[in-house]
Amino acid sequence: MNMKLELVAVPVSDTDRAKAFYVDKVGFHADHDHKVRDGLRFVQLTPPGSACSVVIGEGTTEMKPGSQQGLQMVVEDAQKAHDELVAKGVEASDVQEFPWGIFTFFSDPDGNKWALQQIVKPG
Repeated sequence: MNMKLELVAVPVSDTDRAKAFYVDKVGFHADHDHKVRDGLRFVQLTPPGSACSVVIGEGTTEMKPGSQQGLQMVVEDAQKAHDELVAKGVEASDVQEFPWGIFTFFSDPDGNKWALQQIVKPG
């Protein structure tokens, strides 16, 4: 049986601010923005090249804003990703090298934490 992770909830306090951050600063694609009813707004955003999207919006999760920790995306070049984020006004950590990859880290306006990993090829 195949199982594909396709949607992850990211809890935010201000949907419009978070959408602007993820689309304008991080470069996610805005797939859907639909107010289903009062108290339920579904905003689906997808990182470029990803098969998995995130959902933000009122009523989409019971998690507290900022409580999503350890979200990780793979990039070809961590330094380039870092530089692009910083150029768009995102506070990203210095690039750090570990035996399992090269990383830069950032948080959204609510404090949800993200890691960008450049895969290190063995040898």
